Parts: sequence; structure tokens; C-alpha cells
Amino acid sequence: MKLYKKVLLFGLFFILFQHLSAQNEKFKALFMYNFTKYLEWPDDYRQGDFVIIVLGETALIDELKIIAEKKKVGFQPIVVKKIASTDQISKCHMIYISKSKSDNIADVKEKLTTSSTVIIADNPGAISKGAGINYVVNGGKQLFEISKSNVEKQNIKVGADLLSLGIQK
Repeated sequence: MKLYKKVLLFGLFFILFQHLSAQNEKFKALFMYNFTKYLEWPDDYRQGDFVIIVLGETALIDELKIIAEKKKVGFQPIVVKKIASTDQISKCHMIYISKSKSDNIADVKEKLTTSSTVIIADNPGAISKGAGINYVVNGGKQLFEISKSNVEKQNIKVGADLLSLGIQK
């Protein structure tokens, strides 16, 4: 009977963890969409589709696709693409680097040197490696760090309101 209780308790914790993890992915996707309201891309990036690339495996892609079905960035339809390696990077407005691919930040940065792409990560120290925005959890809350200089290096203007919402690095 004790083993049954332990298995049941473990199962409940697992379900709770999965729910909280799914909630965090939903918050991250909403953050990404809302970032677009405070960032200004060059003119040639304000035409056609608004492209978000997701590098690696993450449930975030499903949440982004839900938003893409319902929302636009200005007049631009949102297109979400999943890639497995940095060799598949193409022109995009935002790229999210999953935790499993966090070792690739420098490679992503190098491939996007002449692009106007916001690099978004989910790994401690990602800002110092070149990410413009990095997700963090503090006190159980999903937050984000932002480096104005890293974003502006990509020729993207950052609104003061976004800076006030994030943890400046």
C-alpha cells in the first residue's frame, strides 16, 4: 500500500510539473508576441511574413503556432518555423534557442551578424553570449532579461517600455 501511495504522489507531482511547464511555455510565447509591440525592425523587415524560428525541441513552438493562427504583427502574418540545426537558419525576425540548443548561441549570433533578428534564449548567461532577450524564472515568476545593446546591434530599435518591463543587462 505504501508503494501505491508513493506512485500516486509521484504521479500527482509529475502532472503538476507538466502543467506548470506548459504554463511557462504559454507565457514565453505571449511574451514573444508582446515583444513585437516594443521593437522596431528596419523597413525591409516590415513586409511579407513575420518569421519566428525555433531552434531545437520545445513545447513553445505549439504555443507560438496558436498565436500565429489568431494574431499578426502589424499587417504581417506570423509564420513559425522549427529547425534542428544552425545550418537551417534563414531570414527571420526572431529566433528562439531552446535549452537543448543553448550551446549554439555563438553560432546563431555569427550566422545572423548582418540580419535584423532578435535572438531569444532560455539559458543563464545567454545575454553575455549575445542573446538580446533571455527568459528567467525569479520567485516562481516567468520574467525576461534584455540587453538593449545586443538588440540594437541587430539594427532593431528597442522601446523604453520594453526595457522597463524586463531586467536590463
